[in-house]
Amino acid sequence: MKAVLDIGKTNVKLQLVNSVGNIHESFSRKNIPLQDGPYPHADVAGIWQWLLATLSKVSAENTQEKITDIIITTHGATAALVDTAAPDGSDGLVLPILDYEYVNINQCDTPYNAVRPLFSETLSPSLPAGLNLGRQIFWLQQSFPEAFNRATQLLMYPQYWGWRLTGNLAGEVTSLGCHTDMWSPEHNRWSSLVDKCQWQALMPPMKFAGDVLGNITAELAQQTGLAANCKVYTGLHDSNASYLRYLQNNQTEKGEFTVVSTGTWTILMQSGGELAGLNSERDMLANCDIYGNPVACARFMGGREYAVICEKLGGDAATPVTGEHIQAALNNLWMVTPDFSEGNGPFGGRTPQLLTPLPASSAGAIATLYCALMIDQRLDDLQAKGPVYIEGAFLKNLLLCQLVAQLRGQQPVYLSADDTGTVQGALLLTGQQQKVEFSLSLEACEPGRFTGLAAYQQHWRSLL
Repeated sequence: MKAVLDIGKTNVKLQLVNSVGNIHESFSRKNIPLQDGPYPHADVAGIWQWLLATLSKVSAENTQEKITDIIITTHGATAALVDTAAPDGSDGLVLPILDYEYVNINQCDTPYNAVRPLFSETLSPSLPAGLNLGRQIFWLQQSFPEAFNRATQLLMYPQYWGWRLTGNLAGEVTSLGCHTDMWSPEHNRWSSLVDKCQWQALMPPMKFAGDVLGNITAELAQQTGLAANCKVYTGLHDSNASYLRYLQNNQTEKGEFTVVSTGTWTILMQSGGELAGLNSERDMLANCDIYGNPVACARFMGGREYAVICEKLGGDAATPVTGEHIQAALNNLWMVTPDFSEGNGPFGGRTPQLLTPLPASSAGAIATLYCALMIDQRLDDLQAKGPVYIEGAFLKNLLLCQLVAQLRGQQPVYLSADDTGTVQGALLLTGQQQKVEFSLSLEACEPGRFTGLAAYQQHWRSLL
């Protein structure tokens, strides 16, 4: 049995997968940043205690089938400054792991911008708060120099948890290449920022995401009942886990396709996309796949914006959306315009507009239309060619997916047959060395048949 530890911005999950690749059991907890201390920070102690308790429960209840592999995938823009000489049993942190949404980081913008590399070097746009990891690290170095100087290693978030589980250190390209300002994707090396800030000594050796980082520690095996030879892999950034399934399964002649990974963030990753067309002013960037190749990307905070729109209109994001509500919103041009994410996406920083009195009963429909239009806009921004694959949380809103398919016209849209793309992609890491064959289960998305969608889209875009 294999386990995927998936630390998202909103939820932490431990997914247990059986020998035929099906999810056997799933455990989750909310992931809420703590507000105590010098700044908002990740609830590292809470996650760790939950993980130990969950692994212990699983071990006690599954005596015949032990966990043999642990794969870690996490959200981006997060890293840990650790002292590897810290006492056994401690979290090793010299400073709490900063929450990337902490806006006060922007206080260091003037000195940071003086050392920040150009977009042409990093393909990493300037993003709000701490979404550029380099800005976070710079702010911590300037604000807490004594604690910062005690750090012996800077670990990206998946590799921090790998270190906690194994005691072994690694860096990995999918998290480093995720709008950090610290990596040059086209040259597959550290950016000039790392040298300018003298961080090179903090960087652990690079490993491939699918490499075995090590076995769990003897202490962890004793605490949880896991087998002593349980392997932990280097791990990767969560959107790249979703993307990996399609990268390995792609059969298109030119290798052109787009994965739309949805959750708190909606991240579009275009294989074969033109890096020269990336616009740093419109939240476009290059991530890196597990092999270090740059991937053209565009983003917006889809899950977050959906919830905020519903709340502002007096609705409930959990209420199912009906086709009748969608059609009513189209007929009456009930719409909202960006930005509901406080600075992200192609229209980041604009004042959000609620156009005309909008009924609370149609809040979900209006939010659905908004997110469909934003996905369509992002696909246009990427000049996306080839099939579109939708992954993740928005699969639960079939009408949203059908709206995207209707907006894309002749461009085929496919839906993952499950909403565990991150988990299934992460599992592929365990088969990298064996070249394990796998099948990707997809369903063609029938386009919606709503009337007035083209006019609605045209009016929405005219307001932007």
